Amino acid sequence: MNGMNVVIRADASTHIGAGHVIRCLALAAALREQGAQVRFLCRALPGHVFDLIRAQGYVLIPLPDAPDWHAGRDAQACLAALENPVDWLVVDHYGLGAAWQQTLRTKAAHILVIDDLANRAHACDLLLDQNLDAAAHARHAALLPHACVTLLGPKFALLRPQFAAARQRLAPREGQVRRVLISYGGMDAVGESLKALTAFSSLADLAGLVGVDVIAGRANPHYQALSRLCATLPQCVLHEHVDDMATLMAQADLALGAGGGTAWERCCLGVPALVTALADNQAGPARALAEAGGQLYLGRAEALDAAAYARILAGVLALPDLLRQLSQQAQTLVDGLGAQRVVAAMRHVGLRLRAVTHADSASLLSWRNHPETRRYAFNRAAISLGEHANWLVASLDNPDRVMFIAEQGREARGVLRFDFDGDTATISIHVVPGLSGQGWGAAILRVGEHWLAANRADIRRLRADVLGENKASMQLFRSAGYTLSSAVFMKGVPAHA
Repeated sequence: MNGMNVVIRADASTHIGAGHVIRCLALAAALREQGAQVRFLCRALPGHVFDLIRAQGYVLIPLPDAPDWHAGRDAQACLAALENPVDWLVVDHYGLGAAWQQTLRTKAAHILVIDDLANRAHACDLLLDQNLDAAAHARHAALLPHACVTLLGPKFALLRPQFAAARQRLAPREGQVRRVLISYGGMDAVGESLKALTAFSSLADLAGLVGVDVIAGRANPHYQALSRLCATLPQCVLHEHVDDMATLMAQADLALGAGGGTAWERCCLGVPALVTALADNQAGPARALAEAGGQLYLGRAEALDAAAYARILAGVLALPDLLRQLSQQAQTLVDGLGAQRVVAAMRHVGLRLRAVTHADSASLLSWRNHPETRRYAFNRAAISLGEHANWLVASLDNPDRVMFIAEQGREARGVLRFDFDGDTATISIHVVPGLSGQGWGAAILRVGEHWLAANRADIRRLRADVLGENKASMQLFRSAGYTLSSAVFMKGVPAHA
C-alpha cells in the first residue's frame, strides 16, 4: 500500500467518548506500517482528542462545529477540506450515511465504513462490524450496495499493535486476583468508575491485599471524588492518562468496565471482565459476548449501584475457576491482528472473477510453469505447450469444471478452479507468481465462495487438496474455516543394492 492516500473521518467528544477515534488510530497504525499516508478529519467538539491524534504523528484537519450541524453540511466541509482525491476514505461516525458517502465519492476512490448499528444505508466498498453478532450479515445486507464486502466479527477488531505484542508475553491466568482494573472510558459521564471503586473500598478484606488501577480523565465529572477515594486505599493508583494501555491491562487479573471497543482489548489479553452497558448500543454486543463466554455482563448502568457492584465483586472473587475459564474463552475470540486483516481487505477490494478463455492460454502456462507455482504442485514437472493446450481444451469443455482468473482492475492476481462431483466442489487456487505472501489467496478464496453461493446452490461441501509441506496453503484453508479430515502418508521406495 506504499503511497496510498487515506483519510479517516471520526469524532470524539465528552458526549460520544473517544472510542471511534481510538479504533481508527489502530487502523491508521496498521495502514502506516504498510506505507500508507493517513490523515484525520475531525470536528472540534468539546472533549475532542486532537492532541492524541497529533502526538501519534498524523496530520489532523479540524472541521468547525456548529449548533446547526447536519450530515449535508458536514459533507460540504469535508469536500472543501480535501483539496485532492484520496484512495480511501474511512468513515466511523453514527451520524453519516449513504447520502454523505455519495457526496464524498467525487473525492474518494474507495470508502470503508465502520458501523455496528445497521440502522442506515451506506454507499461503500467495505463495511466493518467487529461485534459478535450471528445476525450481522442479515442486518446489514439490505443496507449495503450489492458489491460491498463485509468484514464481520471480532477477528477484525481494531486494536493497536501494543495489544498483539503484550499478548505474546502473557502467562496463562490462574484465576487468582491480585490486581483489578477499573476503566469506563476517559469521560464516564454517568459515574460508573466511582460506583465500582466505592464498591471495592467497601470490601475491607480485599482493600489492603488487592491493587487497583483506575483510569479516569479530567473530563470525568467525578474525577475529584475518585482522587480522594483512591488516596484512602493503600494500593490504588488513579491514572489520568495511559500511554501503554496494553501493559496496564495485561497486569490486571480482573477488569470492571464498559462495553464497546475496550471489550476486544480485554479479550485479546484474556482479562476476565465484569461489564456494564453505558449506552443503548453497548447492551446487545455486551450480552452477545457474555453468551459466548468472553465476559460477565452485569446489565445497564442505571440498574446498578455501589452495593450491587460490591455483592457481585465478592462473589466473583471467590470463583477462580470461573475467572480462568473466562480468560481462556476470551482469548479465543480476539488475537489482536484485526487491523492487519482490514488493511488486507482494503488492498484486495475490487477483486473480481472472470471466466478463463482460450486467449488466456499463454498466461496460464507461464504461471503454471513458474518455479514458485511448481514448488507446491502435485505434479512439479514443467508442462509442455502441447500438453497444456490439450488440457485447456478439455477443461473448457468439461461441464464439471469451471476456471476463473481473479483480477483487480486489469491486473491478474491468481487462478481459481472448481471441480464438481455431486454436492462437492474441489477448489484449487494459485496466485500469480510474485504476489505470494500478500493475502491474495485468501481474497480469491473468499470471492470464489461467494460465486459458489450465488451460482451453485447444489454444492454443499468444499474440498481442498494440499501438500502437507505447503504450510501457507494449510493455514489459508484453516483460517477460512476448513477442517483437516484425512491424511495421506507417502514415502519414496528405497533403492536396493
